[in-house]
Amino acid sequence: MKCFAYVAAFAVFQTAVILVFALVVMKVRTPKFRVRSARFDDFQVSTLVTNASFSARMNAELSVKNANFGRYKYQDSNIEFFYQDYKVGEAVSPKGKANFKSTKKFIVPVDLNSANVPGDVLGNEFRQHAWIPLTSRATLKGKVTLMLIFKKNKSTNMNCTMNLNTSSRQIQDLECK
Repeated sequence: MKCFAYVAAFAVFQTAVILVFALVVMKVRTPKFRVRSARFDDFQVSTLVTNASFSARMNAELSVKNANFGRYKYQDSNIEFFYQDYKVGEAVSPKGKANFKSTKKFIVPVDLNSANVPGDVLGNEFRQHAWIPLTSRATLKGKVTLMLIFKKNKSTNMNCTMNLNTSSRQIQDLECK
């Protein structure tokens, strides 16, 4: 009878271990793709009300945060920057991989230019504020590999909003969803 109790206790313990392993370790989570910060090399702003414009060379620091127990190998992706609905910049993030439970950081150069934005729209923005609201959008596609055996396709979206301060030439109020 004692032996039967030990076998039953062992079976319950093994079931609990397998259940925890299946629910925690083998669960595939969606990685997070974000803009972390930005620095500017070249920055020109014209605040004329009728013909307002801006041009900047931004070095954006991006990150891919992998919360999985396996590596995330992703493809290159196009990142687009918008002022309202007008595209003002585009960059390409290189392909790479984020190891398990880690964050991969990299810097991407972006040329921001308001050539697609009507001057009067930007002139109104400069009259009201000392900053330019920008959004960045991208989709990053890749595969999560668990235990070198299981592979699952995962894609993540970047949707960040930020304000480009024209006087201090810095990014403020950076928020990613």
